[in-house]
Amino acid sequence: MSGQLTLQDMPSPLIKITPARLATFEDCRRRYRMTYLDRPAPPRGGAWAHATLGAVVHNALRALFELPVARRSAERAASLVERHWVSEGFRDDHQAGEYRARAQDWVARYADEHGATVGEPLGLERWVAAPVGGIVAEGRVDRIDDRVADSAGDPPAREAVVVDYKTGRWVPDAQDARSSRALALYALAAARTLRRACRRVELHHLPSGTVASTVHDEASLARHRRRAEESVVDMAAADAALAAGGDAEALFPPSPGPRCAQCDFRRHCPEGRAAAPPLEPWALLAP
Repeated sequence: MSGQLTLQDMPSPLIKITPARLATFEDCRRRYRMTYLDRPAPPRGGAWAHATLGAVVHNALRALFELPVARRSAERAASLVERHWVSEGFRDDHQAGEYRARAQDWVARYADEHGATVGEPLGLERWVAAPVGGIVAEGRVDRIDDRVADSAGDPPAREAVVVDYKTGRWVPDAQDARSSRALALYALAAARTLRRACRRVELHHLPSGTVASTVHDEASLARHRRRAEESVVDMAAADAALAAGGDAEALFPPSPGPRCAQCDFRRHCPEGRAAAPPLEPWALLAP
């Protein structure tokens, strides 16, 4: 029939992607395969102290900002760290106690500086998902704030702000915030999900008290989106080839390097073990 669509004419289906999955694919295809495709998945290594610490701080902050503003005291913040504390990955009880006290100080100071200024967040550990170009960007955002936009207006417009907590050794700056594709994709997805402008993204580093912030424009968000789409095409092609019986080692080769020292799958990767010696589970804690 004249004008009838064929399969070749139909648009390609949108591919769902989280920033973490995409970053893993770009960092090491073998680790990506073991994490997301192999079933059953190979056993991972043990717990990392820095990951445990990060999870405790995230849980405490979520509980803090679920409270009314008047109850977000430094004392309450410190008690929430105690409530959520676990000691997996630490060298011993002494080290775990030292970092529990540090985390309490970090979160208490954060409550003093930000507890009364945030108001009621638009989301806490909120899952956002929305079509962005040729993909569906999705993921869980630590916090989405509701703030007055910088642009003039009467009444002033409101905007959503993506906030990501950090507890590691690296102290981020504005360039880190601007270059983070994860934050950019979260901003794009949050804008569609919440139907509100979302251009500002922030990295809040608890150990130093640093807030690294940037405001995206249409061009910078589009660049992040295009790069994500390009990587997703390669990722989807490799996934499909493996599902069709392709050679797993050829499709998903390792990328040996210093990061292999902290890979959860290094026991299954001879190239990774040769590339870097293993780290102690507490080696990546903030000093």
